[in-house]
Amino acid sequence: MARAEEAFRAWRLVPGPVRGQLVREFGNLLREHKEDLGALVSIEAGKIRSEGQGEVQEMIDVCDLAVGQSRQLFGLTIASERPGHRMMEQWHPLGVVGVISAFNFPVAVWSWNTALALVCGDTVVWKPSEKTILTALACQALLAEAARAVGAPEAVSAVVLGGVEVGEALVADPRVALVSATGSTRMGRAVAPAVAGRFGRLLLELGGNNAAIVAPTADLDLTVRGIVFAAAGTAGQRCTSLRRVIAHSSIADELTDRLAAAYRSLPIGSPLADGTLVGPLIDAAAYRGYADGLAQAQADGGKIVAGGRRVLTGEAPEAYYVEPAIVRMPDQSDVVRRETFAPILYVLTYDGLDEAIALHNDVPQGLSSSIFTLDLREAERFLAPDGSDCGIANVNIGPSGAEIGGAFGGEKETGGGRESGSDSWRSYMRRATNTVNYSTELPLAQGVTFG
Repeated sequence: MARAEEAFRAWRLVPGPVRGQLVREFGNLLREHKEDLGALVSIEAGKIRSEGQGEVQEMIDVCDLAVGQSRQLFGLTIASERPGHRMMEQWHPLGVVGVISAFNFPVAVWSWNTALALVCGDTVVWKPSEKTILTALACQALLAEAARAVGAPEAVSAVVLGGVEVGEALVADPRVALVSATGSTRMGRAVAPAVAGRFGRLLLELGGNNAAIVAPTADLDLTVRGIVFAAAGTAGQRCTSLRRVIAHSSIADELTDRLAAAYRSLPIGSPLADGTLVGPLIDAAAYRGYADGLAQAQADGGKIVAGGRRVLTGEAPEAYYVEPAIVRMPDQSDVVRRETFAPILYVLTYDGLDEAIALHNDVPQGLSSSIFTLDLREAERFLAPDGSDCGIANVNIGPSGAEIGGAFGGEKETGGGRESGSDSWRSYMRRATNTVNYSTELPLAQGVTFG
């Protein structure tokens, strides 16, 4: 922390476009090592090859975005009511940024924060998930190489390894100006009061319980493809994974049958093998969550119509491969309303759009959402103020697979943070409002007179 704070004092004075050179060099190194780093993501986090490679591509994309942003760290000129005065705002580097990341996107989420934080003039201390430390060390090695190449301070970035106690120390340290934490809502409940208690800044990306409404007019061929990737991709271990389908009663049976047929054809196996679409769960705890969730759903009246078993126990007894499951539910019970970080897809039905939106919003989380419909009115209603209450709302694509150009994040128990694109860079800077008097008079605002 002391080294990061010292590096910040020098780094904040480097012009933004020059800071961007570090991120450009890092992006070039990622291009050079994309295949190797992507393979390491697959080995350590269990993602299939294309997803591991895609995660590194996401890092490259956010580096490109941040390099451009390094020349656009702009404020406003604001009209002053006082003659001979100019009012403006500036954005200055914030300080040391602490990043706490989760196993499911072991490198991309760190890069969202780090690429922007570095061009904004901050330094970064990263506490990765203890389940994915090799990818963290690999990223740190590449960024250190980039720093040496452009002459940036070595301590602009650091990695700290360990369990809960390391995260607690990072969160409690008053030298950390911003804590960006990605993980469960339970983790967020511990982090938020600790940071707020010392008046630090928070950027929280927490749980998601994402749903897709499927309307009677939906293109079912497109819908099935969108749902299967969003629900079964990454073995259901994305914060944006699809967990609930809310299907119109007129098409629910056909949709469920088609989804079940697609699920039965999904190749499950080693993430490094060609053709695999579903890799393993991260560990035994994830498998227990999967099994317990299915048991509770059945106790609540649910019927498993596809999947639901652990597989490949003979070939890989210490790994946790499971069949993605589809469960028809009579209603949105408590197990449906909570996030189970595993490939379980609950199917509910509705008759009217108001009912569907009410079901959709009746969960504590508010990350990502979608509607499949060819009806323009239904699509626009879903995107309206009384539609989806999530930070991300899509039409005719699933809730998973966001691009880096848009701000990523959600509402309610998802935490309210925004990362990656749009104006998310402002989270990593502090705002200063300035008034310059270039006249010979000293008028006061609001017509106040004094003396």
